Amino acid sequence: MSVADFIINDVKPALSHGFEGTPIRQFEDFLPWSYVTRLRVGMSLLVVELCERLAFFEVVCNLLPFCMVKLGYCNHQAAALNLCFVGTSILTPVLVGWLADVYLGRNRLVYMCLFLHFLGTVLLSVIAFPLEDFHIGAHHVANSIPREERGKLFHTALLAISLGTGGVRALICPPSAYGLQEDGGKKPLSFFHWVHWFLNLNAAVVFLTISYIQHSAAWALVILMPFMSTLMVLVTLHMMSYNLLDQPETNLSLLTVLGVLANALETRCRRRDVLGSHRPRWIDQAKKKHGGCYSGPHVEDTKFVLFSLLPLFVSQLLYRVCVMQIPSGYYLQTMNSNLNLGGFLLPVSLMNAVSILPLLILTPFMDYLSTCLISSKRDGPFLSACIMAGHVCAALSVMVAGFLEVHRKHYPSVEQPLSGTSHLVSSMTCFHLIPAYILLGVAETLVNPAFSVLAHSFVPSTLRGVSMSLSALFHGLAAFTGALLVEVAYLVSEGNWFPNTLNEGNLETFFFLLASLTLLNALGFWRVSQRYCNLNHFNAQNISGSNLEETYLLHEKSLKFYDSIQEISSSIDLWETAL
Repeated sequence: MSVADFIINDVKPALSHGFEGTPIRQFEDFLPWSYVTRLRVGMSLLVVELCERLAFFEVVCNLLPFCMVKLGYCNHQAAALNLCFVGTSILTPVLVGWLADVYLGRNRLVYMCLFLHFLGTVLLSVIAFPLEDFHIGAHHVANSIPREERGKLFHTALLAISLGTGGVRALICPPSAYGLQEDGGKKPLSFFHWVHWFLNLNAAVVFLTISYIQHSAAWALVILMPFMSTLMVLVTLHMMSYNLLDQPETNLSLLTVLGVLANALETRCRRRDVLGSHRPRWIDQAKKKHGGCYSGPHVEDTKFVLFSLLPLFVSQLLYRVCVMQIPSGYYLQTMNSNLNLGGFLLPVSLMNAVSILPLLILTPFMDYLSTCLISSKRDGPFLSACIMAGHVCAALSVMVAGFLEVHRKHYPSVEQPLSGTSHLVSSMTCFHLIPAYILLGVAETLVNPAFSVLAHSFVPSTLRGVSMSLSALFHGLAAFTGALLVEVAYLVSEGNWFPNTLNEGNLETFFFLLASLTLLNALGFWRVSQRYCNLNHFNAQNISGSNLEETYLLHEKSLKFYDSIQEISSSIDLWETAL
């Protein structure tokens, strides 16, 4: 649903009058009413998303030093907690969207999420970072909260911000609110190239702002987080009062897909002895004509999700784990390197902005390559090649980080301040770590637009909501998988592969292990990518989903094609598909 689809009352606001009763024409009176509405919606969404991004990345950038210095956490505990916070913030939009549609309603849930976000930012600002003490009026108040109680309040604040962030992303700033509609004259890959370029430009501005605040006025973080949350609340209330919030279309949901699978399994178990050898395929037993509870198009949509979308998302899991190394392993490595540049102490968040530079620089060249030099008939192989190259770049990034970790330990130690305390770090400058960040940025440039085309443009319009839900689900799952790998590596190696003191352990072993798994995953994706190249011919057709019978027949054709592909490619074993 685009911004133009909002239902706006035709009654325009009354003109203000001068002293003599003559109406004073405002600037908006010279513009089309729909244009003013779109401009208001666009500016409101921009402010809300910028406030939400600033608050979220402030937590991510400051969580590691606060947990290790103020709460006494070990490196693996702080890294796992940061990844869990990121994963929870990515998963909650799926949960909030389901609660809004089924139980609580959108408006009521918007108020609850805004309150939770404001509560979390206030708690973090008062009890957490960056100050030990604070002032109330003219009185100086010492922050003497015991560490155990402080930790509990800190976790409560993180949970509140995660739930509030999920509500903002799902109800106020969903992708459909921006009216992202492909231009029929342009290739889908070109469209998504520029979508990701603008998103990363926004992220670069956020990280540069956080870096400046961390360096010049760290105390401002205490005021900035509640201020950003308050501004976000005010803008959202303005949007709600003028009925400017997006109302998404109701298509097939992830809950319906799960219901089809559960009903198919239930029907199969209940009628196992009745149908004998003549029973249909197990998932077809969810259809009403076979004793199930769902219509034919819903079951066929579920087949499409199960046999085409799900393997595609699973193949991206380990790649996303590599990307999640920035707020965990890469941050730890940067904090234990020399951040001093001629008396200027570089903030850690500045390295995140470095990883975004390749996306901003290479996107125009990638767009020219895909638009002018690659034929539209070869879109499928080109997309698979981009995803493959991105996986290899991510593996190389983690591998380079491992070699740099070995190199870093050969430098003598120097003292460096961190959150008000002095720590011994390697004298190797943090600029040596830039290649690892840049390679990860190149990987994102290659993978994100190509994967968005496969997961959005080459699926029926009725399944795009499910595709977006699966995308958020596997992004969050990647963060939790990264946290699980950190804990498993720590337990198996007894603290050697993810040490509390980097100079006394072998963090490079963890990096090499993750790089090896990612390369194996890239090999597995290469073996199964042929099915997505061949499927492009089917999916490139304009499947609008408006005619259910036509969509049903097209899905039948798709599944027959898949059956033939699976029979031909019998050399692909189960373990290769799992990779």
